[in-house]
Amino acid sequence: MAAVSLRVLVVDDDPLVRGALTMMLDGADGIAVVGEAGDGDEVPPIVDAHAPHVVLMDLRMPRVNGIVATQRLRARPRPPEVIVLTTFDTDENVVRALRAGASGFLLKDTPPPQIVEAVRRVAAGEPILSPAVTRRLMARVTAEAGDADRAARTLRALSPREHEVALELARGRSNAEIAAGLGMTVATVKAHVSHVLTKLDLGNRTQVALLVHDAGLA
Repeated sequence: MAAVSLRVLVVDDDPLVRGALTMMLDGADGIAVVGEAGDGDEVPPIVDAHAPHVVLMDLRMPRVNGIVATQRLRARPRPPEVIVLTTFDTDENVVRALRAGASGFLLKDTPPPQIVEAVRRVAAGEPILSPAVTRRLMARVTAEAGDADRAARTLRALSPREHEVALELARGRSNAEIAAGLGMTVATVKAHVSHVLTKLDLGNRTQVALLVHDAGLA
């Protein structure tokens, strides 16, 4: 068994779902569930106590929903990454959760190995969008003309190379795939991604992708 290096917090109002996720993740090499929460208002003290790297966040909870909880988490210094969980791919709250700063989402019936892999990838800085719903999700991220114009103006702050990287992020490319496609090293891609996030004042790659979609460029 590998040494534990990745700490995870599981947030869901269904104790059976929490238990299943905890059992699955605790059984994976290098991962430990450091806490469970049944509602969004229980998250901050657990994060303070255990500093998880990744939070698996349910969307629908009775007191503080996953969107609000995600916004609050991502506003903190050095926040954990958040993967939202949903039962239905038609849930419009998924888009709002991604805009709130979540690094991706998964359906709750995602096979266990894919959930484990998603946690590891998100912790490494790569967004996760469930393949079963990505196309439908992005098709629904439409904006009014004024919003599209604002998004396009925002993207003009980027250099031509940074703009290319932003477009690749909107296509869901990994750092390695962007490097291969644009003829750069992975280290250079990481630097460009960092510059893009800083210039656009965004929290993660998924928000860059949404901005590109808003501008009608994806």
